Amino acid sequence: MDNMRIKIFAVFAVFWLTQIPAFAVEEAYHRYEAGFRNFLTCELTRTDATDHFKGKAFKITMISLHDIQQESGMKILTGAVQCFAGDEYKTLYAAIGVQPLADKEVVSYYTIRKKDFSILATELLRFPYMERCPWSQYWINPD
Repeated sequence: MDNMRIKIFAVFAVFWLTQIPAFAVEEAYHRYEAGFRNFLTCELTRTDATDHFKGKAFKITMISLHDIQQESGMKILTGAVQCFAGDEYKTLYAAIGVQPLADKEVVSYYTIRKKDFSILATELLRFPYMERCPWSQYWINPD
């Protein structure tokens, strides 16, 4: 009987220990997804997206995070924003470079384009970001 309890405990312990990293990865993904979504909403709203919609009123209808990559000490988040501007839907593609700074993360680089693109850190470095929408404002604290 004791042998059976040990086996059950061992199976449970192995299952639990293998699940902890999965929870941490999923939590981090959701944190970056929410930050990406909130940052782009703020950025497009603050600038009125004049470069993209030529002064037309617009409404954001969808923001989707496509990928998170780690490169050169920077997290690169890429995704798309769909907006209704004037009388048509338009899709913009965004890349954000998030870097650690004094135990916080800040947006260091940001670009948005009308055409889809694959971006590397070296390309993103050409688009430094002057902080208008602070990344720390969008942190999620699950506690």
